[in-house]
Amino acid sequence: MASFGRHPCCLLLAAALLLSHLAAAGLAATGPGDIAVYWGRHKDEGTLREACDTGAYTTVIISFLSAFGHGTYTLDLSGHPVAGVGDDIKYCQSKGILVLLSIGGQGGEYWLPSSQSAADVADYLWNAFLAGGRAGVPRPFGDAQVNGVDFFIDQGATEHYDELARRLYGYNKYYRGGGITLTATPRCAYPDNRLAAALATGLFGRIHVRMFGGDLQCEWGQFDSWNKWAAAYPGSRVFVGVVASPEADEDAYLFQKDLYYGILQFAEKLPNYGGLMIWDRYYDKKNHYISSS
Repeated sequence: MASFGRHPCCLLLAAALLLSHLAAAGLAATGPGDIAVYWGRHKDEGTLREACDTGAYTTVIISFLSAFGHGTYTLDLSGHPVAGVGDDIKYCQSKGILVLLSIGGQGGEYWLPSSQSAADVADYLWNAFLAGGRAGVPRPFGDAQVNGVDFFIDQGATEHYDELARRLYGYNKYYRGGGITLTATPRCAYPDNRLAAALATGLFGRIHVRMFGGDLQCEWGQFDSWNKWAAAYPGSRVFVGVVASPEADEDAYLFQKDLYYGILQFAEKLPNYGGLMIWDRYYDKKNHYISSS
C-alpha cells in the first residue's frame, strides 16, 4: 500500500500560498483607503492621463518642482513633455482624481534662506500652478490648476517651511468651495526635523509616511514607525508610503501579504488612517503592485 507523507517543503509552500490568499482577501474586504501615486520621475511610465485611466489611484502627485528659494524655479518631470500635462490635469480632475504638485525631492537645489524667500515661493506657486496668475509668471500647465502642494523636503536647511505653509494656506480666502490641499511626505523616522515646524502649523490635511529610503530601523518595525506619526497628528490623514517594486528599494519592498499583515491590518483600525502612497507610477506599472496597467 502506498504511503503518502507531508514533506516540510510542501507544507511551507502551502502555508505561504494560504497567507497570500488571506492577505488578498483582507485587502479586498477592507480596502486600502485612498491610493496616492507619484508621477513624473520616469519618462517610460506613460502620461498623466494614462495613470488616471487605470482607475487605481485617487491622487496623483506630480514631481518635482526641484529648484526654488533663490529666485530660480525648475520643474523636473524627467523628460516628460510639459505640453499636454495641463490638459491631462483637467482630465484627471474630471474623473474625481486629486492632482498635487510636489516640491523638493532628492538631488534638487532648494532651500528657504529667509521669510522673504518663503513669501516669494508661495507667490510663485500661487501664480504659476494654483488659481492665481500674474503677468511675467509663466504657467507651465497653462490654465490648469493643481489641487494643492506636497512638501517632499529631503535635503537642505529646515527653516521657513512653516511660513511657506501658512502663506499657501492663506490663499484659501480666494476660493469658493474646495481650496488648497497641503500634504507632507516625511521620512518614516519620527520626527522628521525638516518638516517638524511646518507640520506643527496643523495645516496639512495629509501626511504620507515614507516606509522606504534606507532607514532600516523603520523598515524592521513598520507599524511602530508609522503609528508614531498617526499618534502625533490625529487631525491629519496619515498614509502608508511604500515602494511598488524591489527595483525601487529592495530592502524596503513589502509583498502585498507583508504589507497587510505588517501594517495595514493595524493601521486601518485607526481613525486617521488615510490609505497608501505608492512610489511610484513607473514601478507600479512594471510590477502591477496596485494597478493592472
